[in-house]
Amino acid sequence: MKKSIFRMYDVRGIAETDLNSGDVYKIGKAFATYIKRKGGKKVVAGMDVRLSSPRIKESFVNGVLDTGIDVIDVGVVTTPMLYFAQHHYKSDGGIMVTGSHNPIEYNGLKMVDPDVTIYGNVILSFYDMIMKGDLDKGEGKLTKESIDDAYINMCLEKIKIKKELRVLVDPGNGTAGPIAKKIFEKLNVKADFINFERDGNFPNHLPDPTVMEFIKELREKTVKGGYDVGIGYDGDCDRVGIIDENGEVVFGDQILGILSKDMLSRNRGEKVIFDVKCSQGLEELILKEGGVPIMHKTGHSLLKRKMKEEKALLAGEMSGHMFFSENYFGFDDGLYASLLILRIMSERDRKVSEFKKEMPYYISTPEIRVDTTDEDKFKIVDEIVKYYKEKNYRVIDIDGARVYFENGWALVRASNTQPILVVRFEAKDEESMEKIRKNIKETLSKYKSVDLKNV
Repeated sequence: MKKSIFRMYDVRGIAETDLNSGDVYKIGKAFATYIKRKGGKKVVAGMDVRLSSPRIKESFVNGVLDTGIDVIDVGVVTTPMLYFAQHHYKSDGGIMVTGSHNPIEYNGLKMVDPDVTIYGNVILSFYDMIMKGDLDKGEGKLTKESIDDAYINMCLEKIKIKKELRVLVDPGNGTAGPIAKKIFEKLNVKADFINFERDGNFPNHLPDPTVMEFIKELREKTVKGGYDVGIGYDGDCDRVGIIDENGEVVFGDQILGILSKDMLSRNRGEKVIFDVKCSQGLEELILKEGGVPIMHKTGHSLLKRKMKEEKALLAGEMSGHMFFSENYFGFDDGLYASLLILRIMSERDRKVSEFKKEMPYYISTPEIRVDTTDEDKFKIVDEIVKYYKEKNYRVIDIDGARVYFENGWALVRASNTQPILVVRFEAKDEESMEKIRKNIKETLSKYKSVDLKNV
């Protein structure tokens, strides 16, 4: 068993080798032992549409059952539906088999305890438990249920669309399509779909609405068809992408800005949490609307935990994870986030492009992925923090290096899941942006393992 598959937020690897049935069975036992020792008795299990997911789920569930924990199997669901099933069945934990937006050959295990997604040292402890053989035994009971109707009805109870909207939706052949279709059909929404069918081969593009290449079709057809908005979901639908009526991308911080303005109008003084990649304009908008902005580390598990600690109103990050506590459960849900955007559009009778303008304007880049190595990525970031602090720049180092310049900032952070650095620039004008970019590129050029072709 490779230790490297035990990541910050999940267990992840190439399905047929890293996640072989024997190893997955043991990981299931380690997870169940953890739940059992916390006093838990039952968990829910679900999976995405990847071709390897049924095998992996079966192996994991068998490990859980052989530890003495009962399992409610909810079948093919979105990750938010798995989270919802936890609440619905009052379970003590959950397991979602999903490769999310990763290449076809990958898959993963998102594990949840009663409160939040399991991450960090707890995931690493499962590897140690397996190596030591520190695993409980028992005999659990398996039941199979469908959560679809309960989830659909929950969404319909919470969301009403006053004005009819025309929407183009791209679930990327992932899990979300059929569920989204049923919900939209019962709302005042005329939704057309592309890449609708669930297909673990992802024949058209990988389901990731933050990658420009993958949303090209959605952008073009949103404009050509005269739709009010385009919506994209990732493979397991815990993230959302929004395209305005002009085919322009609404970035994650802009989506959070739209949601913040709406929710803070009813909840002044409440906290809004966002990750280090987000625009300075978002912070300014939250303050203007009477909210308390809190910057935090990138990572859905980290944001979810921080949101609970701070009792925050909502949270979000550039990647499209959006979390809500107002009239919701506190977890990230791409489909529900899109329903909220549609509700705001219908209530205010305005276009998405107009909402974008309500956030103070800065010129910014999308996330730039810079190839490096797993061995070097964290060391490089540590050295960049030290370098700029010694030169008396303001540096926020809660997650990577967010370096402030005269008219903008740059972010350099190591991905927790891939051998890359994530770089982003923002400034008040093009000239300032170019100065910041050149400064950071020159600093990164000292490292041989860094590929600067995208910077």
